[in-house]
Amino acid sequence: MGRGTGSGRGKTSGRGQKGQNARSEGFRLGFEGGQMPFSQRIPKLPGFKNPFKKIYSVVNISKLSRFADGAKVDAKTLLEEGLVHEGEEIKILGTGRLKRRLTVEAHAFSASARDAIEKAGGSVTVLGQPRKIGAKRTAAKAPKPLPTPEAPKQAPAAAKQPRAKSAPTAPVEEATPPDEA
Repeated sequence: MGRGTGSGRGKTSGRGQKGQNARSEGFRLGFEGGQMPFSQRIPKLPGFKNPFKKIYSVVNISKLSRFADGAKVDAKTLLEEGLVHEGEEIKILGTGRLKRRLTVEAHAFSASARDAIEKAGGSVTVLGQPRKIGAKRTAAKAPKPLPTPEAPKQAPAAAKQPRAKSAPTAPVEEATPPDEA
């Protein structure tokens, strides 16, 4: 702790006289005494990992043929059949054929899967919230509101009167004091 000679640990508090270990900062994490640190020695792989990547449990429409005609296929039924992993969002892909009329609920659908389900007479429901776009992009994509056919707002009366550009000002008469009159 370094609390002096009365602390029971003496003048240097067990740190010795001088050097790196006697200093308060010590050495940084990963320091290897001047040798090239491990984190700098190992090769680096190219690219990056997207921290916002969506991970889906994927189900092809060929796997949906096991359900009865007219059945409702949602996350719970897909989990019971062992087609998806628990806690992951579900995406339906269009590989294979579908000949049954099903009501399918999932978080995402490929265009071919959506077409195949609707051609078979079924319906598609997208779960979750719609994709969010940043404030600037939302404003750019939103259509501009049309003007409403209201009566134009009345401007103040003073603003309506036209002002002459070089109209002469009225002469100002000076008041005479009352005792001179």
